[in-house]
Amino acid sequence: MSGDSETNPSDVPHLPTMIPLGDAFAPKVLADMHDVGVSPAVLSDLALKAAYTVPQFTTEWAARRLCLPLALVSELLEQQRADHLLEVIGTSGPFGYRYAILARGRERAGRLLEVSGYVGPAPVSLESYTAMIEWQVARAPAVGPRHVADALADLVLPEESRLRAGLAISSGRSLFLHGPPGNGKTSLGRALHNALQGHLWIPHCIGIESTIIRIFDAQVHHAVDVSPDQSRAIDQRWVRVRRPLIVAGGELTLESFDLAYSPSLRYYEAPLHVKANGGTFLIDDFGRQRIEPHLLLNRWIIPMEHQFDYLTLHTGQKIQVPFLLSLIIATNLDPADVTDAAFLRRMGYRLRIGPPSPERYTEIFRRHAGRLGAEVPPGLLDRLLALYHRDRRELRSCEPRDLIDRVRDICRYRELPLQLNEETLDLAWTGYCGENPTPASELPGLP
Repeated sequence: MSGDSETNPSDVPHLPTMIPLGDAFAPKVLADMHDVGVSPAVLSDLALKAAYTVPQFTTEWAARRLCLPLALVSELLEQQRADHLLEVIGTSGPFGYRYAILARGRERAGRLLEVSGYVGPAPVSLESYTAMIEWQVARAPAVGPRHVADALADLVLPEESRLRAGLAISSGRSLFLHGPPGNGKTSLGRALHNALQGHLWIPHCIGIESTIIRIFDAQVHHAVDVSPDQSRAIDQRWVRVRRPLIVAGGELTLESFDLAYSPSLRYYEAPLHVKANGGTFLIDDFGRQRIEPHLLLNRWIIPMEHQFDYLTLHTGQKIQVPFLLSLIIATNLDPADVTDAAFLRRMGYRLRIGPPSPERYTEIFRRHAGRLGAEVPPGLLDRLLALYHRDRRELRSCEPRDLIDRVRDICRYRELPLQLNEETLDLAWTGYCGENPTPASELPGLP
């Protein structure tokens, strides 16, 4: 990593100036209006709308609200005072003032809010957002076997499955998981995300002229703290987050991949795949959505191949955004029923997650029991496998957990500690799998 105090690669013209932050980099605090990347008029309008929401405010309050340096906000507010939109009603500290909005400013702010209801941190430009995502993804820490092993440590998988999943996440290529339900496709997709290293800088929002698109979403983006000393040197319009994991399932529609415009708020929310940039987008239970699978496939063809997507504003204007994420698709259905050859050709890796072998099943059982502090008596797992054989039931990776959890239900009901034995397991099996005419007494007993 470069030891320079600043870096702004010439081949990424819209990338903010970056400064060292520990062993990584951060966007440098803005020096003047030229560095902002959006029109001063947009910032002025945003400041006036913020002023409209409170009876009075200080320069420092406005700077925190807009996530802009004090000097830049002072410049904006002074111009609004000169335009008779604000008035100074006192001082605040050695360098700031206390302001109140005037009738003229209130009238103008009301008109602005009718166009865009967004009030909050100042936007970055679409070009800066794109450059920042591309730059960070290109120089993200490499994912190696050790990272994959750590991420998948809690899963019991064949070595071939671990290898193929690791190749997908380390290369940044997509991964198509298929196989019968209950064998850990979703668990694998979620766990594999943890192999990704490093953090990510994303903006609170991006601005396209007066249009605002909110990017940062506290429900899916987990902010990483920056010390106050470091924070003063950083452009506060950007938030450092853990690389995002976004999981979507049967609720997905074609509209989920479009900008969501709120008529009441009058600004846009970025779609899920944009919020997932730099991280992982897991499409779970593919083929169970309310629309035909081929319509979703057609929607993803261009983004998957070209690593960008087009979004449309309600005005009809199209914008290009990066599509730089680890895409994982999981389905319980036959791939032939939910995909086509063109789509599968664009998937980086395919991996079938089938039923576990008896050896892997028993290992899963022992691990879950161990996590709950329960002892597995000798012979109990042989008896359990005999139950599967008796009922002609296929092994599933989720069922050790499900059965042990039902044993725990039984023991709690009896006000006893968790006890795995022949009697509690038989009760759990019958409650989970239903009755079978073959009596349990004909199964092998415990020694």
